[in-house]
Amino acid sequence: MEVNEKTLVGEIVMNHPEAVEVLLGIGMHCLGCPASQMESLEDACAVHGFDPAPVVEAINARIAAAN
Repeated sequence: MEVNEKTLVGEIVMNHPEAVEVLLGIGMHCLGCPASQMESLEDACAVHGFDPAPVVEAINARIAAAN
């Protein structure tokens, strides 16, 4: 499954644990927060002031490298 801007942060963490290091690396330390479980990657990036496109690209590259 490829991640996109609409993918929920909770889904990313659950289905792609290798992507957690990307999220933590950009300062998204709220991965265990209950709100993040139902928040899209796009919304999480907006809260943290990030453009979601490069984050999506980095996550998908990390997922591909792990497979």
